[in-house]
Amino acid sequence: MLTAAVVSRDPKSSASLQASLQQTGLVVSVTHWDPDPNRYPATGEPVPDVVLLDLTEDPEPFFDFAAHVRRQRPTVHVVACSMERHPEVGLLLQAMRTGIQDFLAKPLGSDALNATLARFLEERGTASEGREKLIVVLGAKGGVGTTTVAVNLGVQLAQLTQKRIGLLDFGSPLGHAALLLDLQASFSIRDAIENIDRLDAHFLGGLLTQHKSGLEVLAGTAYPDEWLRITVPALVRLVHVAQAAFDFVVVDYGSVYSSESKSVLGLARAILLITQADVPSLWTLKQHISALSDLGIDSERIQIVVNRWHKRDDEALASVEKNLGRSITARLPNDFKQVSAATNLGGALDSHHSDPLMTGLRRLARKVAGIPSDAPKRASTTTGITRLFSF
Repeated sequence: MLTAAVVSRDPKSSASLQASLQQTGLVVSVTHWDPDPNRYPATGEPVPDVVLLDLTEDPEPFFDFAAHVRRQRPTVHVVACSMERHPEVGLLLQAMRTGIQDFLAKPLGSDALNATLARFLEERGTASEGREKLIVVLGAKGGVGTTTVAVNLGVQLAQLTQKRIGLLDFGSPLGHAALLLDLQASFSIRDAIENIDRLDAHFLGGLLTQHKSGLEVLAGTAYPDEWLRITVPALVRLVHVAQAAFDFVVVDYGSVYSSESKSVLGLARAILLITQADVPSLWTLKQHISALSDLGIDSERIQIVVNRWHKRDDEALASVEKNLGRSITARLPNDFKQVSAATNLGGALDSHHSDPLMTGLRRLARKVAGIPSDAPKRASTTTGITRLFSF
């Protein structure tokens, strides 16, 4: 089912379009918007799946509105509705430049509208846009190896899927993802946030630094004060743009969040709670699960990952599973020598190794990406140019 909005200045025409949407049986809710710039949806405000523009003789305000909502949510499907059955070529080109995908003649015929929405649903499913792409890596507390897990998970996803994987460093007060991968990043999350009003997939691509594995990284902050200018709605906008650009997005969220963070965390297909088998970490883990539940996060999306695991920890972890009423998703074995060497030299763990730690990371990557354990690597059939001009 889809969510939709009608952008109109004519109450009667708006009511007719809303009724047409509801009669398709494909739309669960319809809202009304006005094309007045003073009433634009704010940054971070939810944008529905489909937006219908009720064009008038002056289409410019509607085109501006379309460009605005496309910046808010690049995957939104914008449909222009006009009394003209055969719009001029110049008008069509202008509409395309602002992100309008379809033109329908008024009054709307049920067959045409149904076909448009059904095609959008089919294309969205084919492109996996109906499935969430976001994987959040969240530490139960500082020092449990959250960033180490996040960067190596991203590398494994890039190598296993041969698709486009992005890593966003939301760690505060400072980001370490680029450092752990020995990347000299020219841009960071600060640059994305400072240009949030014009951020799109192409602009974001220019801010990324690519690792040799294929993983593309948006570096974290270099100064603690930068977080004073970063808002949750801006992070939501950044995540939406990243989801439009990548097949999977990994976010290193550090260990700090608040109730406002629900807007980001609620988008995740999986929240990996990283912990260790020690009393402070396991106690904090329990508090996090309770807090995330209070935020309305689906418990099935919260997955426990025990880092630096030893076999002797199993007795304590069995007790944790019983008390929490949930299973541990992954146990990543302690390999201090290998992790320390990778951290100090700058780089991901050696993916060619078949040691228990690498095996555990590969298994975790397959699980969160929904890749069968016996599935072979698939070569990417989409070039960078094709992605850029996918519309």
